[in-house]
Amino acid sequence: MSDFIAHILVVDDDDGIRSLVKRYLNENNFLVTTSNSGEDAEKKISIIKFDLIILDIMMTGKSGLDFIKDNKLRINTPIILLTAKGEAEDRIDGLEIGADDYLPKPFDPKELTLRIKNIINKTKKNDQKRVIEFGNIRIDLNKLLVIRNEKEFKINNTEKIILEKMINNPGKTFSRIDIGKLIDLEKERSIDVIITRLRKKIETDPKNPKYLQTLRGTGYVLWVE
Repeated sequence: MSDFIAHILVVDDDDGIRSLVKRYLNENNFLVTTSNSGEDAEKKISIIKFDLIILDIMMTGKSGLDFIKDNKLRINTPIILLTAKGEAEDRIDGLEIGADDYLPKPFDPKELTLRIKNIINKTKKNDQKRVIEFGNIRIDLNKLLVIRNEKEFKINNTEKIILEKMINNPGKTFSRIDIGKLIDLEKERSIDVIITRLRKKIETDPKNPKYLQTLRGTGYVLWVE
């Protein structure tokens, strides 16, 4: 794996497109996994961490747009959309809900490779924050620790997932539905309990939170800047 530039998932229900893209990317030192449907791609991203996803918009079964809507919150993987002529509206929708780039069909494989490299280079420069300090607090996601006033509080994996997403999206409001998708939990009351537990670790006064705040009727937001 270390000999490859990156691991790419190619999702397209067209056998010819999948074969062409895989062959060309392999020749350019990328490791490639393919999926012929959005449903199959979901199974693969649940067990493999990819560096980038190439995703066709129009597929039988789950469309590319539905795939992004259902999965972008729980993965941070960059996505390049493959779009057919006349799909301008879908292309815009895709970018608005989380795709990073698009390429209309038919496309030059060389251009696709350049776009992949540009996104991967940008991603490496903007590596996700794993350790952050604000106020009298230090959060270390690598060690699963919140350190407040020199006291250490352990966080579990569920809390880590929520904090990681919030830390890397400071000021963004997350609804209970958003958080539920992140941790595969539907009960709103259970989500409130997790947030309350996090506040006890982060906040000096959990009942009057300074950082992990509630926006009434909207959701939760973490202010760290």
